[in-house]
Amino acid sequence: MSATHDSTDRTDVIVSVLADAFAPLMEADPTAFRAKFRTMAGDPHAFYRGTACLFFHDVVDDGDDPFATGDAGRIWVHGDLHVENFGTYLNADGRLVFDVNDFDEAYLGRFTWDLQRFAASLALMGWQKALPENDVAALTEAYVRAYLDQVRAYVDSETDDFALNLDNTEGPILAALVVARRRRRAELLDANTVEVDGARRFADHPSVRRLEDDERERVVAAFETYLGTIPPRRRSERDLFYELRDVVGKSGFGIGSAGLPAYNLLVEGYSQALDNDVVLSMKQANVPAISRYVDAGAVERYFDHEGHRTVVSQRALQVHTDPMLGYTDLDGVGYVVAEVSPYEVDLDWSGLTEPDDIAQVVSLLGRATAKIHCASDEDSDEDLVEFQVEDAITEAVRGREDELVAWVTEFGASYAVRVRDDHACFVQAFREGRIGVTATA
Repeated sequence: MSATHDSTDRTDVIVSVLADAFAPLMEADPTAFRAKFRTMAGDPHAFYRGTACLFFHDVVDDGDDPFATGDAGRIWVHGDLHVENFGTYLNADGRLVFDVNDFDEAYLGRFTWDLQRFAASLALMGWQKALPENDVAALTEAYVRAYLDQVRAYVDSETDDFALNLDNTEGPILAALVVARRRRRAELLDANTVEVDGARRFADHPSVRRLEDDERERVVAAFETYLGTIPPRRRSERDLFYELRDVVGKSGFGIGSAGLPAYNLLVEGYSQALDNDVVLSMKQANVPAISRYVDAGAVERYFDHEGHRTVVSQRALQVHTDPMLGYTDLDGVGYVVAEVSPYEVDLDWSGLTEPDDIAQVVSLLGRATAKIHCASDEDSDEDLVEFQVEDAITEAVRGREDELVAWVTEFGASYAVRVRDDHACFVQAFREGRIGVTATA
C-alpha cells in the first residue's frame, strides 16, 4: 500500500517538474515534445538525459553536500554532465580536442553536481551493459580519482592550458580524434547544400524550411547583431568571410533541444572557393535547469538573455572555443550561434563492454571534467568567478578525498536506481496523457 502511495507521489513530482521546465515549449511545439518524450521512454538513460530539471530538483532539495563548501560551491559547472556529452571539436587554435560538449545547461553551482550527475549516468550505462555493481563502483572511483588528480595538476602547474588531444590520449578517445581528423568540410557541405548558379545554397530537406521575407529579414538582422559578439581576437580580418549566402529554418535536434526554434545560415567562409563555405547554427537558448533551484538573481544580472549566458558559460568552461561562437536575439529572445562543424565526433560507447576498457575511458573523462572546472576563463566576457577554482576545490576536499570518492560512488549507484524507477513512472504517466502533450495526439 505504501509502495503504491510512494510511487504515486513520485509520479506527481515528475509530472510537476517537467511541466514547470517545459510547459511553454510544449505548448509552442507539441509534436517536437511528443518525439522527445517517446525517445526518453526508450530506456532509463535516455530519460535521464532529458531530465536535468528533475536531477537538480532532487539534489538541491536534498541539500546534503559536505564537500561543496566555500568558493567550491559557486563555480562554473556544466549542468548536464552525462556519459554522452563528450566528443571532439576543432578549437580556435586549429587543434583537434576531445572535451565536454553541449553547454546549454551551464551555470554557476557546486562542483560536486557535475560529478554526481556523471556518476549516476555511468551507473545507468553500467546497468544497461549488465556490469556487476562492484565494477560500476570501481569505474566511478576511477573517474573521481582522475578528476582529483587533474585538479592537483592544475594547482601545481603554471598554466591552465590542458587539453585531451591526439598526442596524449589512447583507446576509443584517440579513435574519435582520428575519425574527426579524417573528416572534410566538403563532405558536410555536400550533404547539406546544392550548387545553384555557381554558388552554394541549402538543399531542400524535410528538416529545413524556407523563410518568408519578413522572417528572413529578422533573422538576417539578428545575424548582423551576432557578428558584433565575436571576440576581436577570434574575428576573421576578411570581411568576405561573413557574407551571408542562405538562411533556412531548422528542426530535428536531439532530446535537449526539442521545441527550440533554430536556423541554419550559410556564410562565404575563408575564400570564394565552394568548399570553404561555413554552416552556422542559430538556436534559441533555453533556461538552464540549475537556475530554477538556486538564487539566480546575482547571476542573471550579468546577462542580456539566455543566449548571452550560454556563450559566456561555454567560453569560461571550454577556454579555446569555436571561433564562430557568439550570440544574438530575435524578437527579444536570446539565441546561440556556432559553427556546424564537420570535426565533431561523439564518443561511441556501443563497443565498450569490458570494465578495463571503460576504465581507460572514464579516467580521461575525469580529467576532462576537471579541465572545464579549473581552466581559466580567459575567453570569458564576464568575471563571475574571481578565484582559482583548483585551489577552492583542493581546500574543500583536503584530507577527505577518499570520503568524496565514496560519497559520489554511493550517490551514483543509488540515484541510478531511482532513475530506473522514475523512468517507469514517466512512461506510465506519459501514456496516460498526464505530461503536457498526450501520447496519442
